[in-house]
Amino acid sequence: MDLFQKCYDYTAAKEAMEAGIYPYFHYLETGQDTEVIMEGRHIIMIGSNNYQGLTSDRRVIEAAKEALLKYGTGCSGSRFLNGTLKLHMELEERLAKFLNKEAALTFSTGFQSNLGIISALAGRNDYIICDKENHASIYDACRLSYAKMVRYEHNDMEDLERKLREIPDNKGKLIVTDGVFSMRGDICNLPEIVRLAEKYGARVMVDDAHGLGVIGEHGRGTAEYYGLEDKVDIIMGTFSKSLASLGGFMAASEEVIHYVKHNSRPFIFSASIPPANAAAALKALEIIEQEPWRIKNLLSIADYMRQGLKKMGIPILDSETPIIPIMTYETERTFLATKMLFEEGVYVNPVIVPAVPPGQCLLRTSYTATHTKEQMDRAMEAIGKVFSKLPPVKPKEGKAN
Repeated sequence: MDLFQKCYDYTAAKEAMEAGIYPYFHYLETGQDTEVIMEGRHIIMIGSNNYQGLTSDRRVIEAAKEALLKYGTGCSGSRFLNGTLKLHMELEERLAKFLNKEAALTFSTGFQSNLGIISALAGRNDYIICDKENHASIYDACRLSYAKMVRYEHNDMEDLERKLREIPDNKGKLIVTDGVFSMRGDICNLPEIVRLAEKYGARVMVDDAHGLGVIGEHGRGTAEYYGLEDKVDIIMGTFSKSLASLGGFMAASEEVIHYVKHNSRPFIFSASIPPANAAAALKALEIIEQEPWRIKNLLSIADYMRQGLKKMGIPILDSETPIIPIMTYETERTFLATKMLFEEGVYVNPVIVPAVPPGQCLLRTSYTATHTKEQMDRAMEAIGKVFSKLPPVKPKEGKAN
C-alpha cells in the first residue's frame, strides 16, 4: 500500500473549502492586537491568546530589537552546548523568582516544554495521571516518556482518586493538569489535586500556559490563585501567550531542574530560544510585574463580555477566565458561524471534534487586557446578528446548556 494513500483519501478540508466555510489559515496583514487587518478586512480580534496585550507594546518590541542587534538572529546550537546566552540565564532567574521557585529552565516552544519535562521525569516504571482535557502536548509527552498513562474524567476528583488508588505504592506517580483549560476556560481543582497527591505519594505538575498572566493576584497563575505555590512541584508555561513571544519554561526545585537539563532529549537536542524571543519574554514579564492593572482590566473586560452575551441569550460555557466558549454544537454550524462573524468583522476560533466531544462544538473566544468596552459592544452586536441567522441545532447533535 502507498504510504501517501491517506493523503489522497483526505477530503474533509477540501469539502469545507468547496462549501465556502473553511475557517483556517486566515492571514494577518498587521501585528497581533485587539483590532487587526486580516485579508483586507478590519477585524476585532477575540481569538488570540494575547492576554496581556503586550505583543504590540513598544517596550517589548524595542527589547527584542536590542537583543537582535546585540546577539544576532539565532543561537546556532543547543543550550546544552554553544547555545546558552546570558540572556537565557537572566530570563530563567527572573521566572524562578516571579513564580517563587528555586530554579527555572526554558525550552524552544511551549509544546516542546511539555515533551521535555514529562519525558525526562517519567519512565517505563512510572505512571502519569492526566485530566482528559489536558493539552495535546501533554498526551504526546506521555507517549514519548513510555510511562503508563492514566486518564481521569475532566476535573472529576472522585475519578482521580479511584485512578490513584489503583496504582501500586512502589511506582512513581505524576499528576499533570492544565491550570486553566484552554477550550472551556475553567480552572482545575488544584486544592483537591494537591490533597490527593499528598495522600497517594504523587507529584503535581501544572501546565499554566493559559494561567500565567491571567489569574492570581499578581498573575502568577493557578497556584497563586489558590494559594498553593509551595504545594505544586512543577509549573510549566509558555511565552506565546501573556509573555508576547515564543518559547516555554518549567519552574521547580533546583534538583529537578538540574536533572531535566541533563536528561531531557527535547531540551538537549534542540536549538535554544532566539535572542529576540528571550528578550521580549523578559520585558513582558517585567511589565506584568510592574503593571498589575493589566490583570484587573483583563478579568473586567472578560466579565463585561460574559454578562453581555448572557443577557443576549447566547449559549456560553461559564468560566472565571478570559476564555469564553460560545456553543455551536455542530461542525458545519460552527464553521458557518465563524465565516459569518469574519464577514461581520469579528475573528473567533472554531473548535470541533476531536478537540471537544461530539455534539459540543464551540467558538472559542478569548480576551485581552487592552480591549475596550466599545470594541466588545461591536463584537457582541455582530455575535447577536450572526446567531439570529444561524440554522437551528439538529436535535440529535446536542442540547443547549
